[in-house]
Amino acid sequence: MNKKINIALVGNPNSGKSSLFNALTGLNQKVGNFPGVTVDKKTGESKISEKHSAVFIDLPGTYSLYPKRADEWVAYRVLLNQDSEIFPDLIVLVADASNLRRNLLFCSQILDLKIPVVVALTMIDLAKQKGTQIDIPGLERELGVPVVVINPRKNKGIENLKRAIESSIESPVKASSRDFIYNDMLAPKAVREAREQIPSMTNYAAIHYLINYETLSLSYTEKDKLRQIVERNKFNATRTQAEEIVQRYARIKNIMQQTVSESDPLRKSILTQKLDNLLLHKRWGYLILLIVLFFLFQSVFWIAQYPMSGIEWLFGKISGWFTEIMPQGKLSDLFINGFLAGLSGIMVFIPQIMILFGLITLLEDTGYMARISFLTDRIMRKVGLNGKSVMPMISGYACAVPAIMSARNIENRKERLLTIMVTPLMSCSARLPVYTILIALVIPSKLYFGFLSLQGLVMMGLYLLGTVMALIVSLVMKSFIKNKEKSYFILELPVYRSPRWKNVFITMLEKAKIFVFDAGKIIMIISLILWTLSTFGPSSKADKIESFYKNEIEKKPDQKDVLTQQMKTELLEHSYAGYMGKAIEPIIAPLGYDWKIGIALITSFAAREVFVGTMATLYSVGEDADENNATLREKMNAAKKEDGSKVYTLATGLSLMVFYVLAMQCMSTIAVVRRETRSWKWPIIQILYMTGLAYLLSFLIYQIFK
Repeated sequence: MNKKINIALVGNPNSGKSSLFNALTGLNQKVGNFPGVTVDKKTGESKISEKHSAVFIDLPGTYSLYPKRADEWVAYRVLLNQDSEIFPDLIVLVADASNLRRNLLFCSQILDLKIPVVVALTMIDLAKQKGTQIDIPGLERELGVPVVVINPRKNKGIENLKRAIESSIESPVKASSRDFIYNDMLAPKAVREAREQIPSMTNYAAIHYLINYETLSLSYTEKDKLRQIVERNKFNATRTQAEEIVQRYARIKNIMQQTVSESDPLRKSILTQKLDNLLLHKRWGYLILLIVLFFLFQSVFWIAQYPMSGIEWLFGKISGWFTEIMPQGKLSDLFINGFLAGLSGIMVFIPQIMILFGLITLLEDTGYMARISFLTDRIMRKVGLNGKSVMPMISGYACAVPAIMSARNIENRKERLLTIMVTPLMSCSARLPVYTILIALVIPSKLYFGFLSLQGLVMMGLYLLGTVMALIVSLVMKSFIKNKEKSYFILELPVYRSPRWKNVFITMLEKAKIFVFDAGKIIMIISLILWTLSTFGPSSKADKIESFYKNEIEKKPDQKDVLTQQMKTELLEHSYAGYMGKAIEPIIAPLGYDWKIGIALITSFAAREVFVGTMATLYSVGEDADENNATLREKMNAAKKEDGSKVYTLATGLSLMVFYVLAMQCMSTIAVVRRETRSWKWPIIQILYMTGLAYLLSFLIYQIFK
């Protein structure tokens, strides 16, 4: 009988834990969230032996059992048996052999919790490169638990690790009665009294219960008794923690002297140090960073356009095929223009999501991502963000959807939330069609100094406007978003390594799956709502329009396509979306917009690029209007208001461009923000502040230039 066991993977950040998780579980993974926090809960299954299979839980990386961030609290609760869903039978502690002293601190704390442990020692090759030799049997003897050397990047030592796990399950090593250090002597009376209240816990667990009893899952009576013990014994948490760390490092020093031989500290600098001299240079470092970020953004934009175009072409063919075989009617229209259009809107983002996260994973694997955060932290911190915010914000130039998802790397809740709230202000690729047609419409094609294009300068100005506003909004919002969690930017600069292509591939698939199955549901619902608003209106009016054009088509069959397009335009005008456009006309008139622009503002809520298609329908250009922008520009340029004045003046065009820079008009982004924040509160605030900001600045621009 194959018995399934639960194994938690723990370790310091950058110790190789995620690589081991991927090596053990491959594609057999599930990603969810830990209860109450937006922290990835990664689980995966793997066969250990003929007798046992295991569910591996990849816990967030942490340096010690004294949590400061939300993700560290997740690991802490599991290890102290405080998680209601996860009860590990065994711990696999991943330790970096090249930084063994620091990794042994966390290891020693877990040993004192008396949980069965197997130590997986990674990066032994790097340790040897640094001149470090480790006596593995001696280390096993000192720690009292199995120690296995592995290289998950090359899939080496995995079978040895599985055998060690199997051995620990079959013949569990009895936990030593002696602690790694004398925990009961740190606060002897308080520890003894705490264990009398909860006899099942160890001396070391008792210290943590005394420190964090208010936040742990205990009954009111247990919390009150622990509080009395703390007060009665004048238990000082800070002093106890400091004494513990000093004693642990003293014991670790002794273990290192017996089991580890290190080369002369004045050894020759390795490649990492040489590269850092260049990549973290106060001038060249920033120049290289700009080049890397430019390449990242352009790669997402350039590479993704081919599969995105392919997906759009495929869905166009599928829609055309269904249009031919399905009878005309509301049901077929719902399926083709509602369901298929919504599905297309979901699938078309997948290439950008996969490419962006693939490239980000490459940067993380090589070790350069930590350098990006280090270089940009000082600038970002001034506006309430931190160095890790720069990647989501830069990625937002391609698409806000994967950019917001990548903000998960930011540990501090406030800084992560600020990043999510301002990232949609970065001008994504979906805004480009809007910018292009409006600039061509109202900005003259002039050259300054023979090479500087006025239209190009305006385009650059729109991108700069979004970036500057993002920083200003973050500066303002940081005063309103309250968070007790202190902001730490303790960053380890890992060594440079070659990327793990298997890890890149798994991450790309995982992120695409999260988007499709989580955000995709909301996108589909909103697509169907927009189809309903654009398709239906007062039935009597729609019947009259359809009857009129049916007669006209019978009279003039040679003009069927033109008349059909005119009918669609008139039906859209008299749909609920059309009436909404006319209803908001008095509100948007101060911005220089008419009711047709109002309809475009409503329909482009699905996606900003829909603006061009909506204009093509309203001005009866034809089905392929987006491929014939010259015709659309001519129609828009000739458009007149009821008083005979031009609709698209310089003032109106600039106002509309500014509106699209700042307004939240992307249901995919809203869906992702809802998923990442686990609340409708923040996407609603985002819609309100971005729409208000867009309206105000568009109004000012229109009044200045009209």
